[in-house]
Amino acid sequence: MNVAISSRETSPAATSANLFRLLNEFILLLLGALLILLALTRRVGLPARPAALVFLGVLFIYWGVRAWMRREPETSRVQMHLRAGSLVLVGLFVLGIPLLPLGDANLLLGIAGSVLVLRGMVSALLVLKKN
Repeated sequence: MNVAISSRETSPAATSANLFRLLNEFILLLLGALLILLALTRRVGLPARPAALVFLGVLFIYWGVRAWMRREPETSRVQMHLRAGSLVLVGLFVLGIPLLPLGDANLLLGIAGSVLVLRGMVSALLVLKKN
C-alpha cells in the first residue's frame, strides 16, 4: 500500500532547520555589528601575540575553503558560496591586521564586520525566500 506523505508531516523538521539557520545568521550579524562597533570606537590594537590573529585568519580561510568543498544540493548552492566566500574574506581581513600598518587595523576590522553583517542579512533573506 502506497502512502503519500503530506507536506504537514515534513514541515516541522524543515521549519526547525530553517529556524536554526536563521539563528546562526543572526549570530553572525551580531558578531559583524560588534566588529564594526570595535572598529568605530578605535579600541583595536595589535595584541601582544600577533600569532593569534594569524591563526584566527588562517582558521577562517580554512573553514571557508572547507565549506566550498562540501557537496550541497543545487538549491542551496548560492547559500554555500555566500557562506564560504564570506569566511574567506573575513579570514583575509583578519590575517591582514598584524601584517599591515597599525593604522589600518580599525579599517580592516570594520570591513570584516561589514562582510559578516551583509552575509547575515543576505543569508537570512535567502532562507526566508526558500520557505
